[in-house]
Amino acid sequence: MATITSYPFVTHLRTPATSYVQHLAHGTLKHEGVGSSFWFRRLPAVLSEVPVDDREQAVLVKVRASDLQEVNVPGVVTYRIAQPATAAARVDFGIDAKGGAWLGRPLEVVGATVHGAAADAITAGLTGRPLAQILMSDPADLAGRVIQRLTADPRLADLGIAVVAVRFDVLRADPDVERALQLPSREQIQQEADKATFERRAVAVEREAAIGENELTNQIDLARREEELIAQRGANRVREAQDSAAADRVTVAAEGERTVSLARASAEATEAMGAAEAQAERARLAAQSEVAPQVLMALALRELAGNLPDIDQLVLTPDVVSSVLGRLAVGQPPATTTAREEL
Repeated sequence: MATITSYPFVTHLRTPATSYVQHLAHGTLKHEGVGSSFWFRRLPAVLSEVPVDDREQAVLVKVRASDLQEVNVPGVVTYRIAQPATAAARVDFGIDAKGGAWLGRPLEVVGATVHGAAADAITAGLTGRPLAQILMSDPADLAGRVIQRLTADPRLADLGIAVVAVRFDVLRADPDVERALQLPSREQIQQEADKATFERRAVAVEREAAIGENELTNQIDLARREEELIAQRGANRVREAQDSAAADRVTVAAEGERTVSLARASAEATEAMGAAEAQAERARLAAQSEVAPQVLMALALRELAGNLPDIDQLVLTPDVVSSVLGRLAVGQPPATTTAREEL
C-alpha cells in the first residue's frame, strides 16, 4: 500500500517494492514504476497502484463425470500481475490521493477472473472421464495440464496475469457416493482383518496345543522320574536294610564270640580259682591235721569271734564253763550249735 504524505501545495507518495504505481495528470503519464517515490499535486493527479507480488486464489470446482456423478475439485492458484500497466488499463486500480486506499475492489475482479479461468481449465481437463478415473487422477499431472491451459487463456493474458503454480487437494465425490465407493475397500480391509484375526487365533490355538503337549510331556517325564526316584529309594532302603541286617549279624556274631570268650575265660578263671581254693583248703586241712585239738579249738573260737556281731556284754555261767573245760580235757571239740544256743 502506498504511503502518501501531504505538505502545503504538494504531496509526496512512496510505494513498497512489491507495488507498481502510475501517476497521470491531465491524461499525461507523469510517473510509473515499481517502488516509486515522487512529488505530485493532488488536484490533477490520477493515481493507480497495482500489486506485483505473488498471490493465491482458492478454487473449488464441481465437475460432472461421464457416469453423471459430481466431483468436488478443491485447489489453489498462485499468480502474479506480470504486466501491471496492462492491468491498470483494464481494471480500476485507482487509489485515493489523500490516504492511498483503493477506490474500488480491483483484487476481487482479478480473483474472479483467475477463478473463472481455472474452473474452465479444470472442467476441460476432467470432463468426459468416469468417476473412478477422476478420483484416481494424479494431482501433480492435473496441475500441470491446468497451468498449460491457464497460460494460453486470453483473459489472463489481457490482464497481464502470469500463473506461477497450481496445487490440488484431495478430489472428493458426494458423501453418499464416496461411502459407496469406499465400501468395497472397507469390505476387503475387513476381510483381510478377519483373515488376520482367524490366522492369529489359529496360531494361538496351535501354540496352546503345543504348550499343552509340552506340559503333558513334562508331566509324563516328571512321573517317570518320580517312579524312578521311588524305585531308587526302595532299592536304597532294601540295601540299607540288608546292610543293617549284615551289620547286625556281624555284631551278634561278635557279641556271641565275645560272650563265649568271656564265659570261657570266666570258667577257666573259676576253675583256676576253685583249684586254687581246693589246693589251699587241702593245704590248710593238711596243716590242721598235724595241729593239736586244743589249738584247733582256739583257732575256731578266734574265727568265730571274728564273724560274730558286736557284743557289749558276755555272761558265762558256771555250767557253760564246766562243760567246755570238760570237753577240752577229753579232747573233743565243743559243739558249736550248743554253744551258740547257750550264748
